[in-house]
Amino acid sequence: MDSNRLKGKNILITGAAQGMGATNAEHFAEQGANVCLGDIDVEQARRVADAINRRGNGEAIAVRMDVTRREDNAAAVAATVEAFGPINVGVFNAGLNKPRFFMDIDEDNWDHIMDVNTKGMWLGMQETARQMIAQGRQDYPYKLINVGSIASRKPLVDVTVYCTSKYGCLALTHCGAVALAEHNITVNGYAPGVVVTPLWEQLDKDLIEIGFKKREGQAYEDIVANELKIKRVSYPDDVKGTAAFLASSDSDYMTGQMIHIDGGWCIQ
Repeated sequence: MDSNRLKGKNILITGAAQGMGATNAEHFAEQGANVCLGDIDVEQARRVADAINRRGNGEAIAVRMDVTRREDNAAAVAATVEAFGPINVGVFNAGLNKPRFFMDIDEDNWDHIMDVNTKGMWLGMQETARQMIAQGRQDYPYKLINVGSIASRKPLVDVTVYCTSKYGCLALTHCGAVALAEHNITVNGYAPGVVVTPLWEQLDKDLIEIGFKKREGQAYEDIVANELKIKRVSYPDDVKGTAAFLASSDSDYMTGQMIHIDGGWCIQ
């Protein structure tokens, strides 16, 4: 790994207190980036930031943010700039899921998932892009990175709202790439499949609660057996390399792309 690959990059990551967000923050900092970890669980985000700072290389701060609030997104961008200087990369990772079968979806379930996963991403993209435009053009592109999902390509009957939110993520990636190209801002994303994180651990329990699975671990086993060409689930370490590629100058000529990191679940 090139310890200077991201040197000089100032990066905001949402949903960075745990899971893929925390792993990406650690990995980016190992490659020289300065990272702002935004999360509603700011105490856990601070613990991750403190660990990054103890290791050296890139620096880290943590800010409390509710991604569904515009003012929190704007404040996180401002905190990144105040701590490190001009922002170069935004990674919109915050997300959640709560499974329901189609006819069991209610307004609370719909609003909660769509607000965090889609509205939160849109607000983060917009506020980060606003700052990038104000900073003026640079020799290399600014980058917005959206965390999608296999659910933006595959209809899954137990998580209709989550699928809808991640189809929205795909649309934001495509539309953002077109809208922001004139400002030298690229918009790309990556779409994981089954990643062992606290979100998936809770989902495993929720699928039993709605009667879709009978025991913990069955969801993992069924997907590995029936969907994945690489016969194992993934972990945040399987994803971090693609995230770093999208944050680095190696991806400067890409925009509007969603890269799947899903063990071959969705082959296009």
